[in-house]
Amino acid sequence: MRAADPPGKPQTTRFAAIRARLESFEPRPGWHAWIYEFALFGFKQGWACLFGALMLVLLVATHLFYPDDATLARYDFLTLAALAIQLGMLGFRLETWEEAKVILAFHVVGTVMELFKTAHGSWLYPETSVLRIGDVPLFSGFMYAAVGSYIARVWRIFDFRYTGYPPRWASWGLAVAIYVNFFAHHWLPDIRLALFAALLILFAQTRVWFTVWRTPRWMPLLLGWFLVALFIWFAENLGTFARAWSYPHQAAGWTMVSPMKLGAWYLLMYISFVLVSAVARIRAPSIASKPSIEKPALES
Repeated sequence: MRAADPPGKPQTTRFAAIRARLESFEPRPGWHAWIYEFALFGFKQGWACLFGALMLVLLVATHLFYPDDATLARYDFLTLAALAIQLGMLGFRLETWEEAKVILAFHVVGTVMELFKTAHGSWLYPETSVLRIGDVPLFSGFMYAAVGSYIARVWRIFDFRYTGYPPRWASWGLAVAIYVNFFAHHWLPDIRLALFAALLILFAQTRVWFTVWRTPRWMPLLLGWFLVALFIWFAENLGTFARAWSYPHQAAGWTMVSPMKLGAWYLLMYISFVLVSAVARIRAPSIASKPSIEKPALES
């Protein structure tokens, strides 16, 4: 089973041709093949992270080198640069229109959350800008969009399949409850622990199957979400170091974002996943691959 686009769906991005060439390469058997598959995994992950990685580079580079006396405010430059990246990825067929729709949804959902959270002092944007809504510069929505872009792209690139996935109504209902709690906990009791318990109950048996090269492999979906949330937390530390935004405890100078924020990112990661599932179908492993999937040797 090759990590390809779903049957009948055209390979619409430039990466598809590059991926096909890499997947057709024949290294020597044994450890050479394992190293090649690991390298291919890293390359594909890097490609899936392209939008987010470019945004992080912009945040850090403008923090270090953007002129203080520039006519165009740094935040406005970031907004225009993020828009240019998005248009460029579509124009050069580095991203599909379906993925762009997901990114737009993330932009809207993220901006609504930003407006609420900044109004309640959860974090702030310390610099001035023109392209903003209230206290929220428009580039912030692209940071949420970077998460959506990654999930949509990695889903397609690794041909995600699922076993033990709960009913769709249950997964969507939990996502809505998590999103509402992000707002409601400012007035009502925070039900975060109950939400984590619901996640564990619903997805304890769920596996995500992915194909890096030729052999389908799997991991618990709950673990996969944690790993992505961990990398988002690392990215958040870079973002706050670059003064793209800051938390109240960073007012006197930069300090590391608390690891406790991992919980919030994990829940947001879940909302992100469910949003992407609206355009990327939840599919079971194909019949052709089932015999190999059932072999214990693949459980790694």
